[in-house]
Amino acid sequence: MKDRLRDMQGGRGALTALHLLLVWAMTAAAVPVFGVGLLAAGWADGLGAAVLVLVLGVPLVVGLLTISALPMRTVLPLYGSLPRRLGWAVLVFVLGTLGVVAGLVAYGRDVDLGSAGTRIALAGVPYAVAAAFFVPSRWVRLGALAALAGAVAYGGFVGPALARQGEEEAQAARYREHPELLFLGDAPPGLQVSHAEVGPATFIVDYRPIREGYETGYAGLVVRPPSTTTPRCPEPAEKNVTCTVDAHGDMVRIRDFAGGTHEISLTRRQGRAEFEVTSQTVAEPGLRRLLDTLHPLSDAELEKLEQEKRIDRHL
Repeated sequence: MKDRLRDMQGGRGALTALHLLLVWAMTAAAVPVFGVGLLAAGWADGLGAAVLVLVLGVPLVVGLLTISALPMRTVLPLYGSLPRRLGWAVLVFVLGTLGVVAGLVAYGRDVDLGSAGTRIALAGVPYAVAAAFFVPSRWVRLGALAALAGAVAYGGFVGPALARQGEEEAQAARYREHPELLFLGDAPPGLQVSHAEVGPATFIVDYRPIREGYETGYAGLVVRPPSTTTPRCPEPAEKNVTCTVDAHGDMVRIRDFAGGTHEISLTRRQGRAEFEVTSQTVAEPGLRRLLDTLHPLSDAELEKLEQEKRIDRHL
């Protein structure tokens, strides 16, 4: 008696596996074709063509699901008659399609769903999971519930987090295409890094007041490939500009404006880059200190600038 019961359970398990395999295989083959056809028809010929594909495609998929239930018709009364199998197929189609739509939404949020072949295979999984909830086996239903919970966790939380992390890493890599230009100096007193811009051959940093709107002040840093071997004053001399190169090789330019104001620029060549700091409010010692504290932009500093949206990339 026990052997007979064991054989019956084994036979039911094999039928269940075959049933779910058929559900997966048929929908994995039909649903992507149906979806692509629906999209292509709507794109090429408008709403009418899309509705026609929908009217033809839905009964086809439901019919395939009905066929997949045939192995179980002697095991479960739900599959015993054609009307019941059709009702079951419609319900599985609706639930599975909701799962496919959820997957498309996750994919649209850059959640990694693998290669094209993997995504095609995954198209049949929601239908197999939906069908598993109707199987008369507690373990199969628990497995389906675990698969559903895993899909929700990955599509709703883990996948988007990994996508954001990947995008952040890719963005950081784009910023660091020219690491020889990415330098930062300590902000002059009362100022902070307000904005940074990475260009094809420049790195520009703006320093503005910490209490912007209540205090005034500005200093700008430009990092670029060197134009000459050593900083050299332009010839002929610019009008209203005093230019000298000091004993340390720094070029100092002072531009006088009407009203007694002036702008100071210091240019220094160091390594494979040329650094220029300019300000109308920071005195020469403060600009020299900014140059003296220049250091390669660290990962932590770049991450902070990204989080605070104070850096962008200009092509």
